[in-house]
Amino acid sequence: MPRRVRVAQPKSAITAIEATFVLVVLSLSNNTAAIPLAAQRGHRQDVTMKQPRILTSDACMAEGAAWLAAKEPRFAYALDLCGPPPLRRRAGGFDDLVGAIVSQQVSVASARAIKNRLEVAGYTHPEAILGAGDDELRGLGLSRQKARYIRALAQAGIDFDALTDLPEAEIVAILTAVSGIGRWTAEVYVMFSLGRADVFAPNDLALQESVRLLFGLP
Repeated sequence: MPRRVRVAQPKSAITAIEATFVLVVLSLSNNTAAIPLAAQRGHRQDVTMKQPRILTSDACMAEGAAWLAAKEPRFAYALDLCGPPPLRRRAGGFDDLVGAIVSQQVSVASARAIKNRLEVAGYTHPEAILGAGDDELRGLGLSRQKARYIRALAQAGIDFDALTDLPEAEIVAILTAVSGIGRWTAEVYVMFSLGRADVFAPNDLALQESVRLLFGLP
């Protein structure tokens, strides 16, 4: 059993510390509860290639959290404080990335409201976006820039089903070629939408702040 280190943390730090667990546990490539991609999709595996692991359940997250706690006392403290994080998998696809663009630099409540308006209006697939005028999109709460980003995504013609079989580097390259999608957005898509256990988003601000709190960094 790892030595339990009690780290004095304000209550406001709990959410930030949980963010560490969500992102770090999702990044564990040695998670034995995860399923190799080709096996999950019923494909014959090429044993010469490393297959990405797919996190499929809360049990995967719990196992990853326990592995972290055994390796680092501060993560053991975080596990005691927050418990194992839930899986938080997303459906993926075009509409998922639209939500990521909508969420940029706005509050969670604002992003949710705008996304709900888009869904009610039927703007959940590329054809609908391409058929909408700028005034229509802006009338739903999108800024001119975000409307341009979402239109660029619709025009990109990304085969989202094909992304599931590609290496992380190729997925990130395809997504970041679209205006409005940066590396962080692409990495988060690979983690939360594709369920990859071998991906990390080191530039995530919530992760950086939670690590600072958890490890007592300046």
